[in-house]
Amino acid sequence: MGADSAAGRGVIRRAVAGQRRDVVAGSLLGACHQIGEALVPVLIGIVVDRAVVRPDGGALTLWLVVLAVVYTLLSYGFRFGARAGERAAEQAAHRLRLDVLRRVLAPHGGAEAGRPPGALVNVATEDARRVGAVNMALTLGVAAVVGVVAGAVLLLRASVPLGLLVLVGAPVLMALGHFLARPLEHRSEAEQEQAAHASGVAADLVAGVRVLKGLRAERAAVARYRATSRASRDANVRAARAAALQTGLMLTLTGSFIALVALVGGRLVLSGSIGLGALVSAVGLALFLPGPISVLAWVGAELAKGRASAARIADVLAAPGETTGGSAEPTVPAPGELRLNGLGHAGLDALDLTVRPGEHLGLVVTDPADAATLLHCLARRCDPDRGSVELDGVPLTELAPAALRSALLVAEHDAQLFDGTLLENVTAAAPAGTDPHPAMDAAAVDEVAATLPGGAHGRIGERGSSLSGGQRQRVALARALAADRAVLVVHDPTTAVDAATEARIAAGIRRARTGRTTVLVTSSPALLAATDRVVLVDGGTVAAEAPHEDLVRDHPVYRTAVLT
Repeated sequence: MGADSAAGRGVIRRAVAGQRRDVVAGSLLGACHQIGEALVPVLIGIVVDRAVVRPDGGALTLWLVVLAVVYTLLSYGFRFGARAGERAAEQAAHRLRLDVLRRVLAPHGGAEAGRPPGALVNVATEDARRVGAVNMALTLGVAAVVGVVAGAVLLLRASVPLGLLVLVGAPVLMALGHFLARPLEHRSEAEQEQAAHASGVAADLVAGVRVLKGLRAERAAVARYRATSRASRDANVRAARAAALQTGLMLTLTGSFIALVALVGGRLVLSGSIGLGALVSAVGLALFLPGPISVLAWVGAELAKGRASAARIADVLAAPGETTGGSAEPTVPAPGELRLNGLGHAGLDALDLTVRPGEHLGLVVTDPADAATLLHCLARRCDPDRGSVELDGVPLTELAPAALRSALLVAEHDAQLFDGTLLENVTAAAPAGTDPHPAMDAAAVDEVAATLPGGAHGRIGERGSSLSGGQRQRVALARALAADRAVLVVHDPTTAVDAATEARIAAGIRRARTGRTTVLVTSSPALLAATDRVVLVDGGTVAAEAPHEDLVRDHPVYRTAVLT
């Protein structure tokens, strides 16, 4: 908890330091507003003493003009101070969202480990907003402190006992507010954890709604989400109760404090220690003080929420990567030779394989788990326990992750699309100035575009929701082809595509990747027939390699893998 708190404080410090200009400007303008608010009852007291008790039209006009000027200044101070504070809050939240997004998309990965997508979205949105709001809270908090001090000073001028009472009582109230906010911080953190979990469950259920319907598991899914939502609701209620208790106690303490000030002031009036104007000023200041003091209580609650959210953001930003190290750059232009030397990891055992530059290779892996492991090693989502993977003679562990991905792309089977146009999805990873049409033609995406209003510029919805499974696969494949990497590894790109389209895509991939190294991890006969050679991996090691037709004729394991 101590390390998390320290990391969270670091996130808050950076969020404030990055917006210090607006925070300082907002605090100064807010302080001017509070000073103006405190001066109003004093000026009214002066008007009473100098223009009402002893009627004087000229003095009345003069002090009313002064009062109008103070009102104008405090109004503009609040307007522009609040604008600066809000700008600091929004810009800090925006930068935090970008920081979280960069960490999630970092080449070395790891931020998503143990966190469903909905939880990461919650961290990047609600938690970032709460930490950004700390800037606004600090702006208003500084202004409130200045208001309390100004009120105390003005009270001292009217009456030393009243001023001392405020100077002693206000810090005590602030300390109590901080103490009362501690339970709220813990419950706010629990609330955000439950909300993130509920968001993650909801996102998973929406993404798998078709599968759930196919399995007739709607009732179980609804029951699961209901339980998760109920837990989130209960955590929210507990946090709301803590906030209500903290606010209620602070209001009670504040009211009691103001009543004490009024009582002491009334006794001073009765004793003749202060006059009518001073009495009006004292009463006005006593009524003014609850405002900044209640703001301080609100600031305490906002800081508690911000600390809880900052700890969650720090946890994501500090998440260990799936891989570490590597700073070398690949050869430019990369020849594209891929070599596996005695690769051993999970089910893979001493796997040796060389993919020559420009080769179009088919890779059939009989165990799906071994295929997933191999893809993770090639994408460097994990490093092998034994052996190595080399790109143009350089081990992947020595290459900088970002540089590796600029030369080698692993397009996995479950690649996701995003909300946007079809063309935006295809060109998402393409180098600037690349013509996307050859890739779209190779993946038969022109047929997909023909079904959309607006063609290639038509929107496909979140995760390609307006497309069928086969259409989504084609768009994902076109995106991988348009990226134009020196080495492309594609996993089962046509499992939901009809036979005629699959044959067209097989020829299209070969045409689009002429001169580029391409590895097709698949059991599709149409795709394998278009390769230069096929390597069969069985039992975690290479069992055979030959052209597709020869393996179908001579190798029963291969024949079973691709024809059944």
